[in-house]
Amino acid sequence: MLPCLTSHPKGTVLSLYIQPRSSRNQIVGLHGDCLKIKLTSPPVEGAANKCCREFLAKYFRLAKSDVELIAGDKARQKRILLHGLDMKTVEKNLRQEISGS
Repeated sequence: MLPCLTSHPKGTVLSLYIQPRSSRNQIVGLHGDCLKIKLTSPPVEGAANKCCREFLAKYFRLAKSDVELIAGDKARQKRILLHGLDMKTVEKNLRQEISGS
């Protein structure tokens, strides 16, 4: 299992390390026990949080309401709950992304 994933009764929790103000939104790889994601938005007034939720919703084909920020509102390290996705599905998608880059 990837160290950035934790099982949750409602789905899977993803531990993230966010790098704002990037040239494009992308999953970079592992950063310690977190998944590193680059986002185009600046870290002001919740813009990076919104961009992160939208990016992950699109990536995992979820509704935006199924991607919930549960920790790290004003920090680079965040915890996101992906409602309705089991750890095996999330890990399979992420391993393909990480090995493909």
